[in-house]
Amino acid sequence: MKLRSGARIAVAGAGALGSAVALRLAQRGFRVTVFDPSPGDANASSVAAGMLAPVSEALFDPASRNHLDIMKRARDLWPDFARVLGLGLERDGVRIEGSDAWRSEVASRLGALGEPAGAFIAEDWRIDARAGLLALRGAASEAGAVFRALAVCGFEAGVLELADGGEEPFDTLILATGPGLRQGEITPETRMLSPIKGQILRLAACDDDGAPVVRGEGVYLAPGAVLAVGATMEHGRDDLTPDLEATLGLRRAAAALRRDLDLESATVEVGVRVTTPDGLPLVGWSRTPGVMLAVGARRNGWLFAPLVADMVAAYLTGDNLGPDAAAMDARRFEKPKT
Repeated sequence: MKLRSGARIAVAGAGALGSAVALRLAQRGFRVTVFDPSPGDANASSVAAGMLAPVSEALFDPASRNHLDIMKRARDLWPDFARVLGLGLERDGVRIEGSDAWRSEVASRLGALGEPAGAFIAEDWRIDARAGLLALRGAASEAGAVFRALAVCGFEAGVLELADGGEEPFDTLILATGPGLRQGEITPETRMLSPIKGQILRLAACDDDGAPVVRGEGVYLAPGAVLAVGATMEHGRDDLTPDLEATLGLRRAAAALRRDLDLESATVEVGVRVTTPDGLPLVGWSRTPGVMLAVGARRNGWLFAPLVADMVAAYLTGDNLGPDAAAMDARRFEKPKT
């Protein structure tokens, strides 16, 4: 379905994916309104280290292992995207640290991926997630998008249903949020999504700006204005309550790498992400008329943001969808008809 410029688009979710989609669509002349009841600093996209790290993800997350080429193409969109946002892009890479046995295992995995088997990954980058979200929202607003602190409850026949009981006309709804919409109330495809609770520790300002991210066994240390120590992946959990017991392994792994870290003073931040069975987001038209999906990026929302935004814009304008549309097709998990 191709839409005319000026069509009214509702986006549910103001995280990395939703805000990037809003920016791209507003730039193309659509009338975009983003709905999200959560404050910006409570969004899962702000509870992140801002990793744009395809090789590290393929190394350490089995669900991402078969998607290295797609993740690299997504990362390659970031230099231009960051430039438009006026956002710093940290290209300091990732350094592998740990026991000889563990580093040997990582080297073997790198070789299996066709990557150089050294202790440094130069092509993994990162951004400041909080600054990135502010920059995205600012750019989207400047392009004409409107952000409203309301949840979306439904969409039918061009009418958007909102949590305050209101109804408003929109041509299309784009679902870019997972929490609260996984039961298929709006689209059947969201039943494929499952939650992952992630907890990240943040420590007082460090002097490591310009240093690489350090990856150890079961932990990463991402320098910046504060040190990010992450992150847990608690499958099936969607609560936002800090859980000390769940972070014990993370704390032990961090202490093994840096004995001088004051982990007792660390603050804990919690975010909930959603994932598909294969680890790639759902992007494309739903079976529900007028609804498009851009959701389920696992822990790669930042990495995939410009790729997903461009793909959504291509669906709505009739442009070339690019080489990754089939892999991310929103209806790929449907059972074939017999």
